[in-house]
Amino acid sequence: MSHAEVPTPLSILDLATVGDGYTPTQALAATTELARKAEGWGFHRFWVAEHHGMPGVASSAPAVLLAHLAAATRTIRLGSGGVMLPNHAPLVVAEQFGTLHALHPGRIDLGLGRAPGTDPATARALRRGQLDETAEEFPRLLGELIHFLDDDFPAGHPYQRLRAVPGQASAPGTGRPPIWLLGSSGFSAQLAGRMGLPFAFAHHFSAANTVPALDLYRDSFRPSEVLSEPYALIGVGAVAADTPAAARRLAGSGALAMLRLRRGHPGLVPTPEEAEAHPYSEVEREFVDSWLANVIIGDVPQVREGLEQLRKRTGADELMITSNIHGHEARQHSYELVAQAYGLIG
Repeated sequence: MSHAEVPTPLSILDLATVGDGYTPTQALAATTELARKAEGWGFHRFWVAEHHGMPGVASSAPAVLLAHLAAATRTIRLGSGGVMLPNHAPLVVAEQFGTLHALHPGRIDLGLGRAPGTDPATARALRRGQLDETAEEFPRLLGELIHFLDDDFPAGHPYQRLRAVPGQASAPGTGRPPIWLLGSSGFSAQLAGRMGLPFAFAHHFSAANTVPALDLYRDSFRPSEVLSEPYALIGVGAVAADTPAAARRLAGSGALAMLRLRRGHPGLVPTPEEAEAHPYSEVEREFVDSWLANVIIGDVPQVREGLEQLRKRTGADELMITSNIHGHEARQHSYELVAQAYGLIG
């Protein structure tokens, strides 16, 4: 990308990845260091994702982690990519992100998803047995959350007299943190469009649906008080290293971790050595190859070309990189090389 162009913003989605041989404490410390580095390199946002019951993911409590990251940084936008709204009472989410917004005004994003982010048994534990999966449930929860954040329940509503504190009522003039809808299909794309909200699509694990979902979002879009035109971000799997071979080797760790997750056996992110030595069946090799086909892998020139092609093909307004690889130093170096490939740093 030419330095003369106004670049599409580049951001990071992090899972506080726990690799084999590391602890969650070390993973959270590495995520904190990565957020500081990302701010210095010029990344636009740094989001963390809610997952539960996964040994290889330490970002189970986004609001808590975001408070820590905000205290450790100064300017980078921070947010949830996302909070899985059906797992929580909307009032609790309003209070948590109202607090974050009050502490760090202008820096907090509230990204919301409707998947559980875990297996059915853990979802039942989170939701205390309330597994309402109807199409109307998520829009209802979302509407309730927005009313709490805006302090504007209509007259006669059961929650009319309730207030989220901190919130607009307790901190006038601060507005609310921007709400994003996250998705990997057309449901959230259409809902985000109808509500005039920014949309984040999970291209990194649903690549075949990316262009149709973005088209649906743009076609459904209605201007709102918060957004006059569609704004779409896509999650992008990317692994960069000093050589193409080294990048491919690192990417194998994340692919094996995903294979185990899809098989119902989530674990720590394996080492590159373990991934190379794994006795893949034909079906497993097909899955891994298919997964890696949607990850941008290589050295700086290859990553630069891959990001530019993806940006042009999707028309995304923002790219959010996620690198699920083993080893904190390798992960940090990968993001640094991505920043270099994208022209953020020399």
